[in-house]
Amino acid sequence: MRDLRTTLVQSMLHWEDAAANRTLFSGKLDGLRGKTDLIVLPEMFTTGFTMNTALAETMDGPTVHWMKVQAASTDAAIYGSVIISEGGNVFNRGLFITPGGNVTHYDKRHLFRFANETDHFTAGKERVVVEWRGWRVLLQICFDLRFPVFARNRGDYDAVLYVANWPEARSFAWSQLLIARAIENQCHVVGVNRVGMDGKGIHYTGDSMAVDPKGQVMASCKPATDCIAHAMFDAAALQDFRIKFPVGMETDDFELKV
Repeated sequence: MRDLRTTLVQSMLHWEDAAANRTLFSGKLDGLRGKTDLIVLPEMFTTGFTMNTALAETMDGPTVHWMKVQAASTDAAIYGSVIISEGGNVFNRGLFITPGGNVTHYDKRHLFRFANETDHFTAGKERVVVEWRGWRVLLQICFDLRFPVFARNRGDYDAVLYVANWPEARSFAWSQLLIARAIENQCHVVGVNRVGMDGKGIHYTGDSMAVDPKGQVMASCKPATDCIAHAMFDAAALQDFRIKFPVGMETDDFELKV
């Protein structure tokens, strides 16, 4: 396990325009080769948080292809969520793609009922941890942040990624919950949120950040600005902290039903 260079890409999004958003992010990722191991994009980074499932792509569609090209050109894994149609269902799907073209996906478990996401998308059932350059990484999406049982560290991950379209009206909860997830799970946490106004008139201030296992903010983006921020995850410090303060030994047993 080595230190992990992590890049947070906070950005506005073109509403329901996947091609424009791919072009937008291509420009932002240009020049990152050799500078990072992991790039994190917002939730539904090609469309914004829309319920228009007619925009769904397939796993062999243009955005998956684009992510593979970007991962290869930057020599880094990329994580973000996209509207994906598969097997007659539509998912808010997190895609974790490595430079070699390997694709791991996580389907958003906790759909945002208050925006009718439950009426248009199928909820995922599986909790997904992917290994990357020695790190075990839990994949999560937006509203999942409010459900600590689902994200409870069972000794099976070292970092958790939250990609989001989290509105300005609840920005305080966003920042506090990211810190809480890091402290309670003794892990690194990354939260990447969009900025700007979407096609429904909802405002987003971003407030993207990386948090260390003690709850200290390692890197952050200024609110309401496009931003690329970098954080170095220290492998030795994480392992030393867990050894010296093994809070997980007192974790309560539980069964998660999905």
